[in-house]
Amino acid sequence: MNLNLNTNFFLTLLVAFTAGLALGSFYFTALWHTVRRLSTAKSPARLMIGSFILRMAVVLGGFYLVMGEGHWERLASAMLGFIVIRKILTYRLGPQNAVEGVH
Repeated sequence: MNLNLNTNFFLTLLVAFTAGLALGSFYFTALWHTVRRLSTAKSPARLMIGSFILRMAVVLGGFYLVMGEGHWERLASAMLGFIVIRKILTYRLGPQNAVEGVH
């Protein structure tokens, strides 16, 4: 009985971690696309603010759904996934790719 409870708990944390990966992937990929479009936008400020509001609404709504009814463990697991994907995408989409587009 106790083993089943622990398995369900860790499975729930794994799902929350995966949701954090997905939310972070959305957030940072959208940010990357926004920054790339700033130089050609008619209104860069409006693009940046609109993108920020959309990204924050999606991510905060996602974290709220993951957390459920006050389950901080799920939120912590999702935040960890968010941070992990940030590190991965920063490495993959980072300065080395931005410099190639400048030439």
